[in-house]
Amino acid sequence: MNTEVKIAGVTFKNPVMTASGTFGSGMEYSDFVDLNRLGAVVTKGVANVPWEGNPTPRVAEVYGGMLNAIGLQNPGIDVFIERDLAFLKKYDTNVIVNVCGKTVEDYLEVVERLSDTSVSMLEINVSCPNVKEGAIAFGQKVDSLYDITSQIKKKAKQPVIMKLSPNVTDITELAKAAEAAGADALSMINTITGMKIDIHRKKFVLANKTGGMSGPAVKPVAVRMVYQTVQAVKIPIIGMGGIGSAEDAIEFLLAGASAVAVGAMNFVNPYTTVEVVEGIEAYMKQYGIENVTELVGAVS
Repeated sequence: MNTEVKIAGVTFKNPVMTASGTFGSGMEYSDFVDLNRLGAVVTKGVANVPWEGNPTPRVAEVYGGMLNAIGLQNPGIDVFIERDLAFLKKYDTNVIVNVCGKTVEDYLEVVERLSDTSVSMLEINVSCPNVKEGAIAFGQKVDSLYDITSQIKKKAKQPVIMKLSPNVTDITELAKAAEAAGADALSMINTITGMKIDIHRKKFVLANKTGGMSGPAVKPVAVRMVYQTVQAVKIPIIGMGGIGSAEDAIEFLLAGASAVAVGAMNFVNPYTTVEVVEGIEAYMKQYGIENVTELVGAVS
């Protein structure tokens, strides 16, 4: 069986990776997961300077998943390169760095700092507030998304993945804008905006009031969005949203995703990623599938 997939010229030993923000930068899960078994480790968001994130409480469990309003807390690019990237170099797996920022210049600074590193790809988190656009996320306006994608592509040495927000009227319009601006791939979906209220205290559960919902409940929405987007663009898509088993992952592949990422379920079961890898292999053996790419878009 051949489980290899290629995305934008990068070869992955299998189509399973981690979803940004749910796996630290690999070190945090390395006692549970052999990182060599994964197609890629996708790091949590990295900014040009350290970010403190949002005030607490900033995580809440909800039916079918969780809400988070971490606010992209991170130690900044200097610490990331010296500590996290140095650690990841010990493993035979692709490293994809999730890049965040508050302005286009912030993103470009991180992209340039990563130019001469061993990083395989860049995943651009365009769900960050765009300070110059009145806190509208880059990923929610076609023009803003096109602009930031094209500017990053001019500077990036690695292939660029644009991570799309589902909190839009038509995600395919944003996908087409990213593709037109030169994006090499897309990852989707990011979290869905949600809210939880404590009825006894009559207070918002999260200090930020709203948070991003992830987990099993979002999977049907994510699968639908991946399928729709596959019909609209020609660049590959990394599918995510509620994947907790090989069956979930295979659903995304059949919908047209070239690879998948495991997110919130890492918190429930830290072994999820490897179990998904093994489950895909078992499925291929069961149905006599020689190459995992045969599954991509095979739904009818």
